[in-house]
Amino acid sequence: MALKERIGTVVSDKMDKTVVVAVINRYPHPTYKKIVSRTTRYKVHDPENTCVLGDRVKIRETRPLSAHKRWAIHEILNKTSQAEEVKK
Repeated sequence: MALKERIGTVVSDKMDKTVVVAVINRYPHPTYKKIVSRTTRYKVHDPENTCVLGDRVKIRETRPLSAHKRWAIHEILNKTSQAEEVKK
């Protein structure tokens, strides 16, 4: 069984060992064929608290870790600059 993977952006890192990742899904509308964007927010396990706001990450499906966490950080693709981290 292949594990699902998604690529998204960290939109919240205020919880301990958990981040919220927004994944944008783009698809053509079935009738009008215009591209529609739908954003899904996932609660993702980040055991070392390495992700910060704005990071681009790859997440992977995992066993249920809590009532809402079913995803874990697989890889950090782009880190935000240190100057943006200080603004928090």
